[in-house]
Amino acid sequence: MTYRIAVVVGSLRRESFNRQLAAALTKLAPQPLEFVTVRIDDLPLYNQDDDGNQSEQVKRLKTELSQSQGVLFVTPEYNRSIPGVLKNAIDNASRPYGQSAWAGKPAATIGISVGAIGTAMAQQHLRNILAYLDMPTLGQPEMFVQHKTGFFTPGGDIADDSTKQFLQKFLERFAEWVKHHADKVANK
Repeated sequence: MTYRIAVVVGSLRRESFNRQLAAALTKLAPQPLEFVTVRIDDLPLYNQDDDGNQSEQVKRLKTELSQSQGVLFVTPEYNRSIPGVLKNAIDNASRPYGQSAWAGKPAATIGISVGAIGTAMAQQHLRNILAYLDMPTLGQPEMFVQHKTGFFTPGGDIADDSTKQFLQKFLERFAEWVKHHADKVANK
């Protein structure tokens, strides 16, 4: 069985390290996972007044999430937290109350930054949000990746073999996590 994974990149920048990491992870994904990057750059700012008449962009995001068996968040860290664009996407797809597209979806978080601690604070804040949204989130291994010159090859792959192997182990563990939770839902 193939498990469709919605990849949510928390950066809008064209040359974003996190966007590049998401693309590289897509190439490394183990066989049962099919990564599909979802678009969040065109979502309106969340406004509760719109809950009864959500925009087409929000409906599209919620449909893409509903068609996925898991979610991979690839996010930078802004001011020791998650970027506003990511929080906006989370809020839009979680509403109206009781109709969250996130609920029950197994998730994992990863991020890359030039800082020595990678995106540790952003991921911790994101984990708090995901817990509230009822998203079982992979706890280990934690993935705080530091970007340095030469991290990516000119073709967009991970340059260092040991880093590539570390990321593959993370993805294999995430595949097990998704399968475990998808099987639990199927057996209910």
